[in-house]
Amino acid sequence: MNMEETNFAYKVRHALNQNLEHLPASTTSRLAAARQAALARKKPDAPIRVLNAATATAHGVTGARLGNPFSWLSRLSVALPVVVVMASLVGMYQAEKQHRISELAEIDAMVLSDELPLNAYLDHGFNAYLAKRGD
Repeated sequence: MNMEETNFAYKVRHALNQNLEHLPASTTSRLAAARQAALARKKPDAPIRVLNAATATAHGVTGARLGNPFSWLSRLSVALPVVVVMASLVGMYQAEKQHRISELAEIDAMVLSDELPLNAYLDHGFNAYLAKRGD
């Protein structure tokens, strides 16, 4: 029913309620019969849905909206993977940094202990390698 039909129905109802005492008995009985017929044809109301925890999680509703005491578990299930990923990234960065430091220390130890042949110092590729490793 659109808004115009709804407004018309309210106006008719208001007019009938104002003049109800002045209507003849036959008219009121016919109106009562029409009302009963209209109510019989009316579509049944949609059932009210009750949201429980199983359907809420299936539809993406968090426990905090339901008053679920385990809402911290749902928050933890989101936060825990983020924390694990961040910790693994920090760990990988630290491991790579330590590996680079140990490589540079090994090269420095070789240079200082004179274990490198003299040709290594004259090789431009070795100088480029040292320059690249020193960055």
